[in-house]
Order: sequence, then structure tokens, then C-alpha cells
Amino acid sequence: MKLLIIEDDPNILFFLTRGFSEDGYIVESAKDGADGEYLALIHHYDVIILDWMLPSQSGIKILKSLRDKNITTPVIMLSAKGEVENKISALNLGADDYLAKPFSFDELIARVEALYRRNISLGINEISIGDIEINLDTKTVHKNSEIIELTAKEYELLSFLIQHKNSLVSNAMIEEQLWNNTEFIHSNVVQVTIYHLRKKLEKDLIKSYRGLGYKIEI
Repeated sequence: MKLLIIEDDPNILFFLTRGFSEDGYIVESAKDGADGEYLALIHHYDVIILDWMLPSQSGIKILKSLRDKNITTPVIMLSAKGEVENKISALNLGADDYLAKPFSFDELIARVEALYRRNISLGINEISIGDIEINLDTKTVHKNSEIIELTAKEYELLSFLIQHKNSLVSNAMIEEQLWNNTEFIHSNVVQVTIYHLRKKLEKDLIKSYRGLGYKIEI
């Protein structure tokens, strides 16, 4: 999962970046409102963690700008403003969740995971594709009721393709989302991971389109 954290407090930003990275998330960050909005507009993220009070551009203005531009990425607002009217204001402008400072990191992770599941499943926590069943809550995959062991990257790639079901996903999109590292650009890491997924699940589960990318049809 790829996160964008927009937070100007260096201690909080360091704490969140380290915590999410250690849990296997891909994290990008910005300390400035304008920089954060720019990143949110030009890159794809699964969830954005957005502080209310920021230099150059407030979080609430960034949120409104993103929604006005039809950017639907789930957003969790962070704020020392715990009053009900502030929560209502953020939610009415398109925030998906609101967490008052100080907060528990475990609670923030749980909220991020919940938004991610909701976004990729559209309210459905179990997805069936032929003989394959994927449980987004437990992150388990079954084939003919038998559990299939996937590596973390195999599961992340499968989830990413499901999130973009019925749409072509390019190698570049997968590399940026799952590895975020230029060392993989000229490697065949995506093709190898696809190969192992097909071998473990079904050969025709992931369709290839030469020179264009991959697709799961649901």
C-alpha cells in the first residue's frame, strides 16, 4: 500500500514515516501544503494522511482542491482541532476520516487499513474470481477452499490489480506502487511476480497485453 503523509511537524512526520515503513508500507511525504498538494495531484496513492495546519496551504484547502479536481483518494485528516464542528467541516468537504491529535499509531493504522479495504472492495470484503476467493480483511487467498500461501509482494500485486479491476495496469504503475525503487525499472521483477501468481492461482487469472500491461477481469 502506498501512502502520502502531509505533516509539517518533523517529529510526527518522522514517527509516522518510520512506523508505516517498518510495517511494509510505501511512504512518501511532504512538510509543506503546496508540495503535498502537488504530490497528491500527480501521483497515485491508496490513502492520504493530511494535517489540518500546514505552511503555505492548509490541509482543509488541499482537501477541497483535491475533491474539486475529482481526486477521490481516501483522506484521513489529522488535527489538534478536536471540536465537533471541525470534524463536520472536514467530512463535509470530502474527508473520509478524522483523527484528533494526540492519537494512537495503532488506531491510525487500523483506520488506514479500513479505508484501503473499503476503497478497493467497494464495501465487499470477500471477492470471488472463478475458484479463487480473496478475503481482504484477513488477507488470505483460497483456491477450491484450500488456502494458498502468497508472499507479501504477491499479495500486494494481486490486491493492486483487483483495485484496478477491468482496467489495464502498466509495468510502470506496478513498479511505482509496489517497489518505488528505480533499480527495478530495467528488471523483470513484475513479470516474475506475475508468473508466480499465475502458477499458484490460475494461469488465466491475470491477463497480459503485450506492451500495455496486465488486467484482472471481474
